[in-house]
Amino acid sequence: MLLLGEILAVIYIGGIAKVAGLTGTAYVLFPELGALSYDIFARPKGTWARAPLMLVVTPVLTAVVGVLIEQNMTYGFLSVFLCVLSALLIIKWLNSPIAPAISAGLIPIALSQGSWWYPVSIAFGTALLAACSIFYRRIFAKAINGMPSPPGDAEDNMTEQPPGQYLWLPFFVVFLLLEILLVKITGLRFILFPPLVVIGFEMFAHAEVCPWAGKPILLCIACIITAAAGVETVSALGTGPVAAILTVVFGVVVVRIFKLHIPPVVAVGLLPFVLDHPDFWFPVAVGAGTLILAVTFILYRKVAVWKGTAS
Repeated sequence: MLLLGEILAVIYIGGIAKVAGLTGTAYVLFPELGALSYDIFARPKGTWARAPLMLVVTPVLTAVVGVLIEQNMTYGFLSVFLCVLSALLIIKWLNSPIAPAISAGLIPIALSQGSWWYPVSIAFGTALLAACSIFYRRIFAKAINGMPSPPGDAEDNMTEQPPGQYLWLPFFVVFLLLEILLVKITGLRFILFPPLVVIGFEMFAHAEVCPWAGKPILLCIACIITAAAGVETVSALGTGPVAAILTVVFGVVVVRIFKLHIPPVVAVGLLPFVLDHPDFWFPVAVGAGTLILAVTFILYRKVAVWKGTAS
């Protein structure tokens, strides 16, 4: 069933890439669809798979907010902070587990994409994924219900749940501030690439159970590899279905080799598909941004442990 789920995720992304090519709307291939489809089909009993309504509603709302901010503000800490804060409030208000919705809100700001076709594209991709997920779970209900829980499944489900507390938020804001500062210094906007905020959110909000929280350097390496693979695939094959399929397959292989369930890594590989001219600076920026996250999170863990010991 795990292999079947991975195959279905690859087929889904290939179909979405085909639609994006036929319509000329690149954002139909919303990069986080790679992460969402991989987790939903590979873990049909998981948190994301059991929330098809939130899968559609949450990213669409954050996408609308992102477009509004892009239309009225310039890129900077304030615009990014307002976007992330709005996404967190939407997630809390809906009690939604769909953390990749944060990325849906940030993409318009990161790519200066203020078109209202963007949230429409998000709605199409997520609605199709939700429909496919429901259909899959019904057709294979008996096999899915009989599936044993893989190692770490409980931790994955807890990581995808909405946060129970927000004591980590000041450290998360420091992480965002450092990222924006480096973006301003270097001019490399994708140091703060949208899936990174999702990765950081789940690390800080669920530090005790997040599968990659204990391996931040390994996370950094995985993101660099998939980012470089995405750039090379787009350079060689363009942004069609074959390129998208190969990129997702490579991302899944990386996740398996590293033995970490990190769905956002798959999204990182798909980001070059929505960039105008991706080049080697993209994986460089991804590496720098992920390294800042790793260092900030390690410091956060040390402070948290110290406070726990002191108390």
